Order: sequence, then C-alpha cells, then structure tokens
Amino acid sequence: MRILLVEDDPMIGEAIQGALTDASYAADWVKNGPSGLAALDAQHYDLVLLDLGLPGKDGLDVLDNIRARNNPVPLLIITARDSLDDRLRGLDGGADDYLLKPFAMAELLARMRAVLRRKGGSALPLLGNGVVSLDLLSKEANTEEQGSVPLSSREFALLQALLIRPGAILSRSDLEDRIYGWGNEVESNAVEYLIHGLRRKLGSHVIKNVRGLGWMVSKNV
Repeated sequence: MRILLVEDDPMIGEAIQGALTDASYAADWVKNGPSGLAALDAQHYDLVLLDLGLPGKDGLDVLDNIRARNNPVPLLIITARDSLDDRLRGLDGGADDYLLKPFAMAELLARMRAVLRRKGGSALPLLGNGVVSLDLLSKEANTEEQGSVPLSSREFALLQALLIRPGAILSRSDLEDRIYGWGNEVESNAVEYLIHGLRRKLGSHVIKNVRGLGWMVSKNV
C-alpha cells in the first residue's frame, strides 16, 4: 500500500516515514503543497497524510484542490492547528480524519487503518475474499488449509494490494508501486519471488497468474 506524506518539518517527516516503512507501507514524502499535488497527479496513492502549515500552498488549500479534482483518495490531516475552525474546515472540506500533533506513531497507524477500513466498507482490520484473509494488525494471512501464516513485510504489502481489489488484475509495475517507495531499489524479479513465496506458504490457488497481464486474487466467494 502506497502512502503520500506531505510534511515540511524534517524531524517529523523522517519519523513518520520510518514508522510507515516499518509498518510495511511504501511511503513517499514531499515537503510543500505544490509538490504534494504534483505527486498525486503522477502517482496513485492509497492514502494521504497532510500537514496544514505547508510552504508554497497551505494544507487546507491543497485539500480543497484535491477534492475539487474529484480525487477520492483517503486523507488524514496531521497538524498542530487545534482551533475548532481549522478542524471543521478540514473535515467539512473532505478530510477523513484530523489528528493533532504531537501524537504517538501507534495512534497514527491505528487511525490510518480505521480510515482505510471505512473506505473499504469493513468494520474489522481484516481483508479477505473467502479463500484467504489478511490481518492488518498481526500481518498474518489465514487460509482454511494452512491456518494462520506469518508474512514478511513485502509479502504482506503484495497480498494486501491484491486483496484490496479482488478480481482485478495487477501488473508487475502495479505491484511494484505498492511495495516500493521513491528511492527504493526494485530488485529484479522481486514480484515473482514474493508471489512464489506466498503460494508456497498459502497454496498455489490463492494467487492466480493471468498470462501476459499480471496476477489477481478471486472475488469474494
């Protein structure tokens, strides 16, 4: 899952990017409003973390611009602005949540999971299609045949990308986008290697190869 962080404070930005990477997210970090909008034009993101006090373009203006383009990307405001007016403008302007600094990284990650669950129509921190389920907290997959199986960070990220869109075919580049952030070296045949490992752990039927196009998991059964 790929996250865009728009934050101008270098200490906070580094801490959040590190926490996201440790939590198996691919995280891209930009430091001003115009760069955030440019990144959204160039790349698909699953969620945006948006500071408000940004150089170049205020965060609330960035939010207005995103929603004016009918971009439905889940968005969580992270800011030190605690006035009621700012909170109301952010939430009424299309933000999915509003988190005040300073905050614990565990709370940020929990709020991200909650926003993503709401967008996906699920009340529980689970993704599944009736064949395999993925626990977003423990990072374990579960099948009827194998039970609960722990996954590596990148195995988790790949299976999560497929389960978010069951029935959709994702190409190698689609999956690389969900696994690797800017500046990460994409290893040769990394996607094939991860899929081989997941099939070995969970069963060959869990992830289907669509020759010449990519990979998919079945729609809910």
